Amino acid sequence: MKYLLIVVAALILILPVAAPAATKAAPAPAAPLPPGHPSIAAPKETPPITGKVLETMDSGGYTYVHLQQKKGKKIWVAFPKAKVSVGKKVSLVPGGEFKNFKSKTLDRTFDRIIFSLGPVPKMGAKGKPQPMAMPGSKEAMAPEENVKIDKASGANAYTVAELFAQKGKLDGKKVVVKGKVVKVSQRIMQRNWIHLQDGTGSADKKNHDLVVTMTALPADGQTITVTGTLLKDKDFGMGYKYDVLIENAEIVK
Repeated sequence: MKYLLIVVAALILILPVAAPAATKAAPAPAAPLPPGHPSIAAPKETPPITGKVLETMDSGGYTYVHLQQKKGKKIWVAFPKAKVSVGKKVSLVPGGEFKNFKSKTLDRTFDRIIFSLGPVPKMGAKGKPQPMAMPGSKEAMAPEENVKIDKASGANAYTVAELFAQKGKLDGKKVVVKGKVVKVSQRIMQRNWIHLQDGTGSADKKNHDLVVTMTALPADGQTITVTGTLLKDKDFGMGYKYDVLIENAEIVK
């Protein structure tokens, strides 16, 4: 029963999409699947998918893993992009199964594949599931990188650390910031979530990684200058809270 409750909680933030013709309409995953991928059906009360990772690959914003299960059974599972290591044992939320599925992004057909919401959330101290990390929430902050980016110019320009420090004063105001793109999460809640770092702040203080939402899609590793509205303590519910978030940003050319 606990895995069903976990999935229901995760699906609160999901956007509806059209299901394949062969299935009934089902909620989409927390990160909408790229074109050519089926919807993820809400699983019934079944145990998690567990196994040892034999092979893994990333494509189209999703991670594909080939799992070795009990009694020699092997299966492919896909879920929103996450870091997975070969040889590790994983436990994934159950999902919808599809046969003869053609992945356009991989140009490959899978005889059988399951689409999952991702790893089973860890249980908290009181036995309650911890929330799945939304892109940019503290649980999903990108690791601190060794970068040093010059501060943008102009009256409304700030460093990443300055935005965190002055979030109260800047709440609801337009700001400009320059940084390196260190992580990209695509097409979640109808926008792209970009993590920027400029070398200011620190991982210990959790003020080194700034999340910016936009329709543009910069490349990972690219240095960009953006302008947008700063929001402090943005709370989407279910524990997905951002100390600082810049929404509806645009790249300054």
